[in-house]
Amino acid sequence: MTLIKSISGIRGTIGGKVGDNLTPVDAVKFASAYGTFLKAGRDSSQAQNDKKMKVVIGRDARISGPMIHNLVVNTLIGLGIDVIDLGLSTTPTVEVAVPMEQADGGIILTASHNPKQWNALKLLNAKGEFLSGAEGAKILEIAEAEAFDFSDVDSLGEIMANDAYMDIHIDEVLELPLVDAEAVAKRKFKVVVDGVNSSGGIIIPKLLEQMGVECVKLYCEPNGHFPHNPEPLKEHLGDICKLVIEEKADFGIVVDPDVDRLAFISNDGEMFGEEYTLVAVADYVLSKTPGNTVSNMSSSRALRDITEKHNGSYQASAVGEVNVVELMKATNAIIGGEGNGGIIYPELHYGRDSLVGVALFLTHLANLDVTVAELRASYPQYYMSKNKIELTPQIDVDGILATLTETYKSENISTIDGVKIDFPTEWVHLRKSNTEPIIRIYTEAPTQGAADALAVRFVNELKAIAGI
Repeated sequence: MTLIKSISGIRGTIGGKVGDNLTPVDAVKFASAYGTFLKAGRDSSQAQNDKKMKVVIGRDARISGPMIHNLVVNTLIGLGIDVIDLGLSTTPTVEVAVPMEQADGGIILTASHNPKQWNALKLLNAKGEFLSGAEGAKILEIAEAEAFDFSDVDSLGEIMANDAYMDIHIDEVLELPLVDAEAVAKRKFKVVVDGVNSSGGIIIPKLLEQMGVECVKLYCEPNGHFPHNPEPLKEHLGDICKLVIEEKADFGIVVDPDVDRLAFISNDGEMFGEEYTLVAVADYVLSKTPGNTVSNMSSSRALRDITEKHNGSYQASAVGEVNVVELMKATNAIIGGEGNGGIIYPELHYGRDSLVGVALFLTHLANLDVTVAELRASYPQYYMSKNKIELTPQIDVDGILATLTETYKSENISTIDGVKIDFPTEWVHLRKSNTEPIIRIYTEAPTQGAADALAVRFVNELKAIAGI
């Protein structure tokens, strides 16, 4: 059982002891800290103070969602903050809704790709973007001090339910200049969707239907009972890979429970590769609007290659959506994201958005006379191995990474985020996760065997240094 406080929000397992897990007490505590943080940051002008604060709330379909939702909503009400309650929603939908509602912030109640025993509070600013590290640290300080000042009975907030935003989100995506629903409809695509029994099972089929795509639903009942591990990796997706072939579908779509990670299954039932979601979408976007791109250090070199093909410049940020967004803004990137299947397209908003990814990918495919498998084969061929080591309190992660840095000091090394070692034809990135008590070991090489071998080598080196 774990409670993790990081740049990715407040995330933990349900049940157990206060302070060790995401208990009801912890949910109230951190919601109180967030609300207090927002109130402290208000403009001091009288006109602004006369205006009641608003926060947008949405949740994924996980089993603990209604409980955490009620706790968080009513905590904000107790702070005198109005709540615009989207109910069952997605992370990008809440991000879109915050500025539309001219709200002061937003909270998505989701543990993203984590299994069903997890939940989290993912915190947004008034732009509908994730808080910075410094802002997150301030909220943790407020929570630790329990410096809360709740409202009297005449100043309590109100709840305003609004279940229209998933449809509004779809409309916003379809209105993007590079999305061509008519071209897609003419191709009469057939697509299988795995919604992992969460809100993606509602919103992705709706989007496809409005683009004239035949949709075969798999695990699209939003009951929170995830039929497989919800992280969209190959080892978890045997059912949809099989169904794509059985249905003779053009491809398959997989999203995580809060719909900010997107993976495709090719028409031959093989993984398109979540690393290549961003590569394919960027290829299309850059062909129409040349410019720069950004992804994180654990993402494939293929995006760099595609960007340079379109005469753009590529840069890598530290892992974490807020870091990617910050670098995208600094470099005026046209598109960016993360190799875990997260597409960030500023034309709509600065957040990972599977709906944007699906619509742009479909338009890209509609403009080409190739299968999805052929499209995948047309891109630079890199292979990744993603591994992890479970952490215990006794493991000194910083000390281990410092030792590795010294060992490989003659190589091209970055310590912006953990340790990334760039060898001539391959790389390894080792870092402590923001979302789980693990060290992640990602490698990439020209062949799968080389990537796997590099991963085994560094897993063994880490264990040897840690004495495990």
